[in-house]
Amino acid sequence: MELKGKKVLVTGADGFIGSHLVEKLLAEGCQVKALNYYNSFNSWGWLDQIPANKNLEVISGDIRDPHFCKDITKGCEVIFHLAALIAIPYSYIAPDSYVDTNVKGTLNICQAAKENGVKRVIHTSTSEVYGTALYVPIDEKHPMQPQSPYSASKIGADAMAMSFFLSFELGVTVARPFNTYGPRQSARAIIPTIISQIAAGKKVIQVGDITPTRDFNFVEDTCDGFIAIAKADSTIGGTFNISSNFEVSVENTFLMIKKIMNSNVEFVQDPARIRPKNSEVFRLWGDNTLIKNETGFSPKHSLEEGLKKTVDWFLLPENLRNYKTNIYNV
Repeated sequence: MELKGKKVLVTGADGFIGSHLVEKLLAEGCQVKALNYYNSFNSWGWLDQIPANKNLEVISGDIRDPHFCKDITKGCEVIFHLAALIAIPYSYIAPDSYVDTNVKGTLNICQAAKENGVKRVIHTSTSEVYGTALYVPIDEKHPMQPQSPYSASKIGADAMAMSFFLSFELGVTVARPFNTYGPRQSARAIIPTIISQIAAGKKVIQVGDITPTRDFNFVEDTCDGFIAIAKADSTIGGTFNISSNFEVSVENTFLMIKKIMNSNVEFVQDPARIRPKNSEVFRLWGDNTLIKNETGFSPKHSLEEGLKKTVDWFLLPENLRNYKTNIYNV
């Protein structure tokens, strides 16, 4: 499918990945309807960073409301569904809210898309659904392991989205990004946690477990993966990893950031940041063969290149001030 000129809805557009995806879609020539989570501050989240554009319409609301979802999907040809609760630690505290937002919200979007004749729905999954790797690299046939309430809610959301393809022939594709990082990422994630604390001048920074491995992907590459999936009609009905096919430990990531920032900072383990033993995902390494074969997509940034761009963004005072480096961001 050619995206230029298409009317596209992005849910979760005010967030980290969503705001970058909006920028990419505008560059593709799309007419973008960007859904921002309603709040009384009239904040558009990271969309406030994007210059006004005649092809961008920002609307505020909540995917938990099925009537609202039916209204905003009218006239749309493609939906990129990113809206979700994603923080794993908070899912231990408020799991019910994850079911409401992630599972029922996905149901609402898919039902609205079906009723309004939307051609394509790109539903956002997560590598967390795989849990700790049973084999590597992890391909799309790897078993699902709900090691946190967040992961369980996303497994449910993925199944709900795919059921609309199998039951109603809705043009659903499940995009499964691995560990995305980059400018605008929330401080709950490990890379912004490290960078923001060093940038704030701390000599000792607090982290959780540094032994797990992750498959890190720069946000621009992740967004390119979403777009590549949407453009390839052959991806309808499938699930596709968006990954680098490379793993690195959290400790080595810390050391790479430390070198890039020319810092002598040391780390200490904060018990509050440690996941419950059976909930920690200790190894992630995604196989990206399927998306490469089907769409030609391949990530453009090495980890070092992406980290340098991310560090440069965090070092700007107007960006760093958005982060509360003195507290643990759940």
